[in-house]
Amino acid sequence: MRVVGAVGRVLVTLGLLMLAFAAYQLWGTGLYEARAQRGLRADLERSLASTTTTRPASSSTSSTTVPAPPPAPTGEAVAIIRIPRIGVDRAVVQGVGRADLRKGPGHYPTTPLPGELGNAAIAGHRTTYGAPFNRLDELQVGDTIEVRTVAGDYRYAVTEQRIVKPTDLSVLDPTPTATLTLTTCNPKYSARQRLVVKAELVPTESGTVRTPSAAISTAPTNLDGPHGSPDTTGAIVWGVATLAVGLAWWAAFHRRRHWTTWVIGFLPFAAVCFVWFGHVDRALPGNF
Repeated sequence: MRVVGAVGRVLVTLGLLMLAFAAYQLWGTGLYEARAQRGLRADLERSLASTTTTRPASSSTSSTTVPAPPPAPTGEAVAIIRIPRIGVDRAVVQGVGRADLRKGPGHYPTTPLPGELGNAAIAGHRTTYGAPFNRLDELQVGDTIEVRTVAGDYRYAVTEQRIVKPTDLSVLDPTPTATLTLTTCNPKYSARQRLVVKAELVPTESGTVRTPSAAISTAPTNLDGPHGSPDTTGAIVWGVATLAVGLAWWAAFHRRRHWTTWVIGFLPFAAVCFVWFGHVDRALPGNF
């Protein structure tokens, strides 16, 4: 019976850890994204303060194009995107790798920036890391998407919505006009498909359109971009640390069965678990 009881306690503990990790994925990752967003916004606000924005164009995009500045390095803020209908107000980071999308929506580096001539593309998580594109499916034709860059303020109007396979890169193909493409996972809590929203620039309500800067990286192999190497070492090291803290907590509680012992042991265990979950998340194939 002791063996059965021990096995039962282990299974219950594993179940609770799985539930805690699921909660971390849905809500804990948002804390990381919020902190990253504060830093990105501060950096971009400084850039905006030192740059004179262009005046709105009054005619077609083709007649008002000017050269674009050099592309921003991967990981830096390149724009602010606002989508009033679904409450999106986020800094956009350069890059769509795993580390980039943890900070917020990411700009595909092989596409023009918003406000440049061609097909500017941005990806974002739908259920984790702040879920910036959680309600992207609610957008309707004609809805407004606002983007601010150091070059100016730009307004796009949604033209279509579609669902494609993750390997369908045709949605990133160049366009002759200034367009905006948003991508995210579909359905929610799954990476089986990609939801794509297309929008066209509204010239009379936007800044001067610029000619695209040169691409700074190789083309993506799917609509997530490069994932990089999983952080398995960190997951293993912090997993061992979590086990050690958990065993120490269990031993202390069995020596002195009092609620204060439980509370004092829970706090460091929860902190170590939080760090471990972060490393486990980075070791997984991808996020939604």
